[in-house]
Amino acid sequence: MLRREFIAGLGSAAVWPLAARAQQSAMPVIGYLNLAGGSLNTNIYGRAFLEGLAQAGYVPGRNLAIEIRGANFQASILPRLAADLVARNVAVIVTIGGPEVAGAAKAATTTTPIVFMLDEDPIEYGLVASYNRPGGNVTGVTFLTAELMGKRLNLLLLLLPQVTTVGYLCPASVAPIVQARISDMLAAGRVLGREIIVLRVSRLDFEAAFATLFEQQVGALIVGNYTLFASPSNRDKILELPARQKVPAMYTDRRYSGNGGLMSYGVSITEQSRNAGLYTGRILKGEKPADLPIMQPTKFELVINLKTAKALGLTIPETLLATADEVIQ
Repeated sequence: MLRREFIAGLGSAAVWPLAARAQQSAMPVIGYLNLAGGSLNTNIYGRAFLEGLAQAGYVPGRNLAIEIRGANFQASILPRLAADLVARNVAVIVTIGGPEVAGAAKAATTTTPIVFMLDEDPIEYGLVASYNRPGGNVTGVTFLTAELMGKRLNLLLLLLPQVTTVGYLCPASVAPIVQARISDMLAAGRVLGREIIVLRVSRLDFEAAFATLFEQQVGALIVGNYTLFASPSNRDKILELPARQKVPAMYTDRRYSGNGGLMSYGVSITEQSRNAGLYTGRILKGEKPADLPIMQPTKFELVINLKTAKALGLTIPETLLATADEVIQ
């Protein structure tokens, strides 16, 4: 059975359990290329993606197989993982984790359809020709988080109008993605008349970054949207340290606010991940990526955790509560 095969040196790899090899041979196989790793059932993106596949009529183990390749945050092995999926003749490659993941898949094949889940502008990174007519073998969904910087800062200041200095947490990296998001955050600060202190996390030393926040007497914090931050162990640190220092923080999505973060605002992860599953299903049925426009988000979620607000001694204005999609008591 394929479920007993393991690929040495290719990062974490997994094959969806199948009843028998003969049964699998009649099934289409999709590859799931992830900057992180783990089972699809263990994260919000994967679960929603599976929901989209099911809506399109595809259920793993019944009429579909999935091969997972996770890079464990080692971007250098992404080309090898992508090439392996192409060699296995998968019907579609689904990517998540940044333009470097989708880029590795695109570099590995010009014929295998690719569906990306991406936070950045796919045109800027050369993945597609346009939103309406992607061209080639690549399409997908975007979360467009970089364009939400100003909105997150504005919502945070509605709660804390007296704050003049706001921290922005990001990796200590010179990667274009990180630098672009820093620029967006600084621009948002200038528009709203607030000083932005960039807090760079080096070698996952969150304690050092938050020490800088405390030393510079930063009044509030916005946590950047990075795959590295979203892993469960790192997310726990990012939630625990502001709570310890009594610093109000704004996060990128409900995974944080649902686990004790004060506020989150961002694209509905479930909606867009589900859409990626639907697109994958449509391609399996014969549609071409070139004919499927890049799907942009239509649903955004503001989640407020009242329990955390109380612990910080904050009273959420009624106007802000009225705009929230969910209030956690």
